[in-house]
Amino acid sequence: MVMSNSLFSSSVLGTSVVSQVPENHILRPLEATDYRKGFMDCLSNLTVTGQVSEQMFQESFEEMQRTGCYFIIVVEDLSTGKIVASGTLLVEQKFLRECGRVGHIEDIVVAKGQQGKRFGKTIVKQLLEVANATGCYKTILDCNEDNVAFYEKCGMEKKSVQMALYAPNAVRK
Repeated sequence: MVMSNSLFSSSVLGTSVVSQVPENHILRPLEATDYRKGFMDCLSNLTVTGQVSEQMFQESFEEMQRTGCYFIIVVEDLSTGKIVASGTLLVEQKFLRECGRVGHIEDIVVAKGQQGKRFGKTIVKQLLEVANATGCYKTILDCNEDNVAFYEKCGMEKKSVQMALYAPNAVRK
């Protein structure tokens, strides 16, 4: 059973970033009702989402809510009621650095036709503020070479190398 409609408390959102979204838009935590507002359609602009039913969405939402370490923010276009951008911060508890925390930024996406409104940069800046508010000693992300300049504009720096191994039956795009 869902404890709240929001994935997490909006109290961790920085007001300076939230106020930067254009008129008729709102930046907020993912809500249990966002499946019907086109969240999966927005996410599909990033990569393969597969067939996700509303029930699957709800079950994943509730699991993420229970763990308390998922911070998915969305931008909703209030005039259409549709989700037009999203990003995720996953907070990992470590034993390193005196049991510190590391933030992992994932799934930054802006729907087609919504680019150029600075939603991507706004979401990344907001996720960095959430990482700080939740005590992360560093925040990292993986991206394609083509996106390095964008993330540098968001205050991040290029570091290390990413490695990946996909499961044999994984759907890739």
